[in-house]
Amino acid sequence: MRPRLATDPTELVPELADVSAALFRAVGNRSIPRTVISLVQLRAGQIAGSTYLTVLHTGFLRKAGESEERITSVATWQDSPYLTAPERAALALAEAVLQPSPHGERVSDELYAEVAAHYDDKALTTLMLAIGQVNFFTAIALIAKPVPGKAFTDPWA
Repeated sequence: MRPRLATDPTELVPELADVSAALFRAVGNRSIPRTVISLVQLRAGQIAGSTYLTVLHTGFLRKAGESEERITSVATWQDSPYLTAPERAALALAEAVLQPSPHGERVSDELYAEVAAHYDDKALTTLMLAIGQVNFFTAIALIAKPVPGKAFTDPWA
């Protein structure tokens, strides 16, 4: 299996490395557990239909010691007994942002209030950035098609 884009995008546009590093620093500020970020980013990969992102974030969750039940239940998070209420709220927010809404506004006041009940302002901002971060990388994953399962630092090798 080979990537669609033969050259690492950071070699073609070196500024991408700075943007990527800034996003990772911002999302890694520890205001929310890394597990929540990975669960949200796994769901985003599933929604986008990106094997690369799905394999990547599944791997992160396994390395963090998450159970297979928790990882596999992300696809059906709404009724999963393996996920907490704050995790489900974060997943609901990710889905709302990443999927069109047939009912108008994607993030309703009710959903915002539900998420805000579980996360303080800094954590909620971090969650917004985590959703934006994975959305940023979704375009790269879908267009350039890095090789799934390759090391995160070298998917073009």
